[in-house]
Amino acid sequence: MSENQLTSLQQEWTTLQNQFDSYEKYSLMIKLFNILVTCCLVFVLDLGCWAIFVCAMIWLQDGIWKTFQARMGERLEQVENALAGADLTDSSTLGMQFNSAWAESRKGALGLIAEYIKQSLKPTVAYPHVLLIIMILAQCFLLLD
Repeated sequence: MSENQLTSLQQEWTTLQNQFDSYEKYSLMIKLFNILVTCCLVFVLDLGCWAIFVCAMIWLQDGIWKTFQARMGERLEQVENALAGADLTDSSTLGMQFNSAWAESRKGALGLIAEYIKQSLKPTVAYPHVLLIIMILAQCFLLLD
């Protein structure tokens, strides 16, 4: 591996790792925002079951956000393998190729929607959104009694 390749891989790794960590912080903010919005919709505005739709949209947005992070993680693994000397002949391990790798991994519209839903259902993404929906449903049923 040439010195230029090594330097560009190191720069790409540093940039991607910082972004990967940043996405985690923003995912937490999405979760906190959902808690705040859902509690306001249910307890302040008394919207009842309508709050489920807002909560579900915010949950899916978190899943979309985590999909971007997952793709970044895939590229990070490629770069790390290249830095470790794992697959030096593969063109995807050339440095500064994040957008090319992203475009190659892109699925069609249905595949992309399926990927978003798959990310949304991971436990670390689903929490606290599932609990908020359960809270909304409990509040709706309590109001019916």
